[in-house]
Amino acid sequence: MKLTVNGTEHTLDVEPEMPLLWALRDELKITGPKYGCGIAQCGACTVHVDGMAVRSCSINVGDVDGDVTTIEGLGSPEALHAVQEAWVEHQVAQCGYCQSGQIMQAASFLDLNSVPNDAEIDAAMSANLCRCGTYPRIRAAVKSAAKKLNEA
Repeated sequence: MKLTVNGTEHTLDVEPEMPLLWALRDELKITGPKYGCGIAQCGACTVHVDGMAVRSCSINVGDVDGDVTTIEGLGSPEALHAVQEAWVEHQVAQCGYCQSGQIMQAASFLDLNSVPNDAEIDAAMSANLCRCGTYPRIRAAVKSAAKKLNEA
């Protein structure tokens, strides 16, 4: 089967029922999406399929209909995405395990809502768990990224 990930088309010899997360990590060696819970409840495995945030642990690779973007493909070789810049600026990460999923969720959310308020940010990010509790920094980074994206 063919799968386009971060702009590159790949041919995979896997069962269509394989979770996208395993195809990315085990077959393509793309390790940004993390295994957290395996039941789409923590968000550590979040990637984009045609720009929409999805939990890669709960979608079968055979059901993917569109281009996949992981944290590795979010920015460009020349520049970080505005959300990635904001994460660095606000020093969001502590242990860092959930951060690729957090960033991918935030980027997809900001594509849908470019001027979010605190309640909207909290609601959009609530399904991405952070064991370290950096939620105030996550909210600040999302607000900062929104501002940067609106200035561009």
